[in-house]
Amino acid sequence: MREFKILAVVVFFTALIYWGVEPFAHSQMHPHVAPADFAFKDLGANTKAGDPKVGAETFLSAGCTGCHGVAVANMPSPMDAAAASGSFGVVPPDLSTAGLIYDKNYLAALIKEPTKALKVQHKFNEEKPHPMIAFYGIGGDIDQEIADIVAYLQSIAPQKLGDKEVFADACQRCHDMKYDKVFSATDKTALKAYMGTLPPDLSIMIRAKSKEYLETFINDPQKNLAGTSMPRVGLNQKAQEQVVSYMEKVGDRKKAERDDLGYKLIAFMAIFTLLAYLWKVKIWKNVH
Repeated sequence: MREFKILAVVVFFTALIYWGVEPFAHSQMHPHVAPADFAFKDLGANTKAGDPKVGAETFLSAGCTGCHGVAVANMPSPMDAAAASGSFGVVPPDLSTAGLIYDKNYLAALIKEPTKALKVQHKFNEEKPHPMIAFYGIGGDIDQEIADIVAYLQSIAPQKLGDKEVFADACQRCHDMKYDKVFSATDKTALKAYMGTLPPDLSIMIRAKSKEYLETFINDPQKNLAGTSMPRVGLNQKAQEQVVSYMEKVGDRKKAERDDLGYKLIAFMAIFTLLAYLWKVKIWKNVH
């Protein structure tokens, strides 16, 4: 009976620490942030239906190809990586997959007001303008013209991409993944000057920050790290899951094995505890 009382005390204090003290400490070190908003409600919604054919003409008339390539439409990037890095600080993305991996509301807001969509108003202003020029329209209804451009980007996008391909299009302009021999094409000196600091290699970021942290950080970095130079990426939910999945494959390849070992260890300890108790009962029974 005495042993059960001791066990009860141990279980009580263990539970108190696990469900009481530890969550409280975690909440103080890592304050709660709102979950990812994949509807991008803070940017509003362009409810107009777009025409991809008109959008293709608007895309060209607006001069988007002066910075961006669209390989799928046989429009190569106007500059090589070195020249683009020197001109913009970071290599502008090829837009072949933009319509697949980015949310349409985000894309519309990004075209219309880049600094607001990216949440980098604290970094760029009239004195230091953002490299991406806001779209002021070509003479018609600006919201309709933007809707047409978004529809065009969606029409030329592939049906699906692999996890690594999504990472390359969404993250690789700034970040390396050296564990998988993936490196940014942007010149490091230009990138550091543009961002204020060199963006980190993401090889083990999944283990350094956790999957849960990344799921909110990618969607809106300012929620987790106010004042950061990293822009909001704007991925839709599926694309973000693919990015996190790729980071997990590269940086935490042993996760499944580690989880499986944890269950085995718990089972071993339970069996060992039972055998130890039965052995103790047998020994003390003979003594008494």
